[in-house]
Amino acid sequence: MAEQRHSPSGAAFTTLLLEVFRLNGRLLAAGDGLTADLGLTSARWQVLGAIEAEGLSVAQIARAMGLARQSVQRLADLLVDEGIVAYRDNPEHRRAKLVELTAAGRRKLDKLNRRQAAWANAIARGVSAAELKSAHRVLRSLGAALDRSAREA
Repeated sequence: MAEQRHSPSGAAFTTLLLEVFRLNGRLLAAGDGLTADLGLTSARWQVLGAIEAEGLSVAQIARAMGLARQSVQRLADLLVDEGIVAYRDNPEHRRAKLVELTAAGRRKLDKLNRRQAAWANAIARGVSAAELKSAHRVLRSLGAALDRSAREA
């Protein structure tokens, strides 16, 4: 049986993939540091960010963030217990409640967003907006390719 070898693009993707894994770990650690004094974590921040503009069901949050529905449910329940989010009726689905920010949750997220903006400005210093936009396009394209591959499997 012949050994499978990477194409040039496949090798570059593998290198990028490994770097994204490393970056993800560092981003989660940095996010935990940014949120700790607010009683949040990176995971909780992801949920709050997903519902910043509008309430979503747990399943919608999980899909949007690429997380397991069960882990989002657990986080949402904890955030409800802490008064940061609330469940409300979903006009689209009787059983799947919408998760939305409470006033206290909005205040926490607004404070975190201001803090994150200053942090992002500092981290991005020395990298052009054009480079970052290009990287974003590449990551979105790869994400779409992964979604297509999963649907075809």
